[in-house]
Amino acid sequence: MDLIPNPDSPHSDHSGGGGGGGGGVGGPSNSPHCFASFSTATPGAAPSSSSSSTTSSSSPSLSRYESQKRRDWNTFGQYLKNHRPPLSLARCSGAHVLEFLRYLDQFGKTKVHTQMCPFFGHPNPPAPCPCPLRQAWGSLDALIGRLRAAYEENGGKPESNPFGARAVRLYLREVREIQSKARGVSYEKKKRKKPQQDQQHPPPPPAAA
Repeated sequence: MDLIPNPDSPHSDHSGGGGGGGGGVGGPSNSPHCFASFSTATPGAAPSSSSSSTTSSSSPSLSRYESQKRRDWNTFGQYLKNHRPPLSLARCSGAHVLEFLRYLDQFGKTKVHTQMCPFFGHPNPPAPCPCPLRQAWGSLDALIGRLRAAYEENGGKPESNPFGARAVRLYLREVREIQSKARGVSYEKKKRKKPQQDQQHPPPPPAAA
């Protein structure tokens, strides 16, 4: 899954900032668990054969969200196949989703300071430190949202959706609180200011005849 920062989110996914709320989660290409979905062609790229060109032109182009959701779903499916022992989607539970999220931490790019670190709670550390890198809360939260929707779109029942399990919600809440304290970043959304009508300029008077 590619990491695509959301420009609308206040959390950018890098070592000194917050987590990207609308992005996916990515892994290195040399990882033994690297999935085939990472190497899929970019949507909209020119196909090599005329037959595939006809097919692609007749099918509607997917939005950025739908393309990301499809890649995330394929990647999770490959993760289940590579699981030891292999897991079927029907047997997947919230506990397996948590294993998947913890597995993704090894590809994280967000510095999460420990309580012993002098930069604990510092939003902009002035120097590097040996604290671990993790997946940003915003990236995980957006990822779970896409996978939860994809599960039901692929025939799963809402009441058995492992991505909506209580354990997953509690885990995301815990990650949010830990990263907020460790990096001194507030995750509260800013309220949008409503336009004030009385401050608008009145229309110019009509021109004299």
